[in-house]
Amino acid sequence: MTVQGGTGSEPSAVRKEFALERYRYILQQIQVVNENAHRFLAIYQTLATSLTGAALALFVGFRKWGISPTAARDGVIGLLILTTVVAGFTITLIIAGALSWLDYRNEECDITDEIVGPGFRQRPQVKNLLRWNETYILLFILFSAAVMWTLALVYILPAIG
Repeated sequence: MTVQGGTGSEPSAVRKEFALERYRYILQQIQVVNENAHRFLAIYQTLATSLTGAALALFVGFRKWGISPTAARDGVIGLLILTTVVAGFTITLIIAGALSWLDYRNEECDITDEIVGPGFRQRPQVKNLLRWNETYILLFILFSAAVMWTLALVYILPAIG
């Protein structure tokens, strides 16, 4: 049987070719998802450093600039809240990326099970969470935000008055 309007190839050959193209696409998307986690971390580090640096600059210079302690305190808290929002957004992007990665990997396994044979690629398991870079990126973001708030609440805000 030939595909109508085709080159005369078997439908199974067309199916395999389509599966191969889909497999290449999935592998490309998995690579993009892996790279995005590191991009998101770099963006978080840049914004968190800038915003926290601005909060520290406000703390150090508010008297010299003639800013009231209340306004300085509110400014520091506002910058820390903004940093926390950036952390939350980054965490959301990384979790969405990890879920996409799981979906792509399962689709990759579906294709290899059908074309190559069952069990060719092992399906991802959530128990391997400790081996994923994204886990440690998320922990770093959570830890850095907690440390930022702790230091601000213990040292900076009481010193403003």
